[in-house]
Amino acid sequence: MKKRLFIGIGMLLALCLGAQTASAASAPPLTQLKVLKVESPACGFEDIAEGQEQTRCNHSGPHIMIYVLEVGYGREAHVGLDGFDVNGTRAPVCAFTNGNLTDCTVGMKTVGYLYVFDMAGKQEGTFTFSNTSINAPGNTLSTQLYIK
Repeated sequence: MKKRLFIGIGMLLALCLGAQTASAASAPPLTQLKVLKVESPACGFEDIAEGQEQTRCNHSGPHIMIYVLEVGYGREAHVGLDGFDVNGTRAPVCAFTNGNLTDCTVGMKTVGYLYVFDMAGKQEGTFTFSNTSINAPGNTLSTQLYIK
């Protein structure tokens, strides 16, 4: 399962983060929180558009994965599905000098994180994610998406 997550993270970064931008400054505050994709055996990868409130595809069934991009540094993410905790992993995201996001390599500065969450057998529900910046302005960002 871990191998699948790491392969999925690398593939997802290669597919969708190249067009994203971020500042490469030290310890940036949270500036963006976004559900990027939902993955399931029934639908494959579904891109989630800005402002989209629910998935278009019916992902019902086991092994639903949710990919969230967090740009900036947060204290401690609060994640749930219909109020229940959801387990996941996170991988650092870095930026090229032009601002495009990429996998991190030695010597690059982390500008955010890609989180991958497993719905652990749940077949639908409202996914929520929030975090608060570790530095000024101490803002809290949140996002939610109904997974059908």
